[in-house]
Amino acid sequence: MKTYGPIIRKKDLTLLQKSYIPEILKGLRMTIGQMFKPTFTSQFPEERFKPEPSFRGRPVLVTEQGVERCVACGLCARVCPSLAIEVQAGETELMKERYPVKFEINMLRCIFCGFCEEVCPEEAIIMSNDYLLVFSSQEEALFGKERLLKSTEELKERLEFLRNHR
Repeated sequence: MKTYGPIIRKKDLTLLQKSYIPEILKGLRMTIGQMFKPTFTSQFPEERFKPEPSFRGRPVLVTEQGVERCVACGLCARVCPSLAIEVQAGETELMKERYPVKFEINMLRCIFCGFCEEVCPEEAIIMSNDYLLVFSSQEEALFGKERLLKSTEELKERLEFLRNHR
């Protein structure tokens, strides 16, 4: 923990300190020092950014061997602060398991907070490393199940990161 010196009151300042000239000079020195550091420029369309596993891109639904993990509990929709997620549950006749009949995320409302990922008991919804989101209309920003599903092989790095840091 960094400790600071004694508190200096305004009446304890010297005339030079009261004029704020030393503080202005410190700020100028820092600015000039930054001007001569090497810069980093990415040539974006040609060179794509490879995010770290901790990066929170767009949320996706995880499928394992062609079967989605989501059990339509609705926790992600309840915890979403921007109300971007809508889930409707249904049951299969064979095994009496729940699955999402409708799972939609409005990407215009999503704030990429990751709360949905944290609350999911099945690791069914996670934040991917996709960061290119372009829409020409509001209807294109509604991601249904078919646009959200990704396999565990594609999301292996993120899933390993989540398991190691929980």
